[in-house]
Amino acid sequence: MEKLRELVKKSERIVFFGGAGVSTESGIPDFRSKDGLYNQKYDFPPEEILSHTFFMKHPEEFYHFYRDKLNSLKYEPNVTHNKLAQWEREGKLLAIVTQNIDGLHQKAGSQAVYELHGSVLRNYCMRCKEFYRAESVFGSSGIPKCSCGGTIKPDVVLYEEPLDSKVTQDAVNAICNADMLIIAGTSLTVYPASGLVNYYRGDRLVLINRDITPYDDRADLVIHESLGKVFEGL
Repeated sequence: MEKLRELVKKSERIVFFGGAGVSTESGIPDFRSKDGLYNQKYDFPPEEILSHTFFMKHPEEFYHFYRDKLNSLKYEPNVTHNKLAQWEREGKLLAIVTQNIDGLHQKAGSQAVYELHGSVLRNYCMRCKEFYRAESVFGSSGIPKCSCGGTIKPDVVLYEEPLDSKVTQDAVNAICNADMLIIAGTSLTVYPASGLVNYYRGDRLVLINRDITPYDDRADLVIHESLGKVFEGL
């Protein structure tokens, strides 16, 4: 912790790269832990439900799972979200790159957030592109429909769908310009998102995660601890 505080103090262009572990302490379940979504029982595997093909073929079953498990509106930011927002206000944080779709970074007050996998806060009609707030989708039943009759789709990247090229490029640019990169709450096994780490060329690479990651041996500092405990000490 002493070394981490020293690195943070010296840095002026911090980029934070976060995964599901950032939001678990807000109560949002992750995907791959023993209690995660991928280890829960449904009529179909969650990986299949969260695919583009499944959404197109079985939209009603998709939305049953989506409303049940991905409604983040009832959750609040935790100490990690709030500390990052504070750093941004102080001019120390350049950007947040997140794999999460819950919108908690923005709820905490962060502005420069690159959402690699989209957000439940944005929803669009597949026919006319009309925008719909998350409240209207989570508060509806069955397949949410636009006034034009089109199906409303969350602006989240499903399996089989590509990442948004502009968001990805903005994230790459931020990482390239960072004087410190903090990677936290992610197993770094989901591609292509995890590959963005390779664009960092500095000497302040910090990994904070409960479990070992494939990038541990490349980091300048590794902390295997809960994010709440770490960020409470910063």
